[in-house]
Amino acid sequence: MARIEGVPAHRAGIMQRFAYWYARRRVGKVPEPMTVKAHHPWIFRGYGAYEFALERSRRVEEKMKALAALKAAALVGCPF
Repeated sequence: MARIEGVPAHRAGIMQRFAYWYARRRVGKVPEPMTVKAHHPWIFRGYGAYEFALERSRRVEEKMKALAALKAAALVGCPF
């Protein structure tokens, strides 16, 4: 649970709403870190650019990226 309340979809801007829609399509729900980052447009854009670049990278196969993300989440206790 975050200390800062996330930005709900009805208060979000057009870019945030699109990102929320895309996240729901890919993950099934909007991750809480995304809603918290939506408070600041530049941080949200940087976060989006990072996620886009990570998704488009091809040096490591998808299975290894998923495994690394799972291991990192387990180490820090993240539910995703």
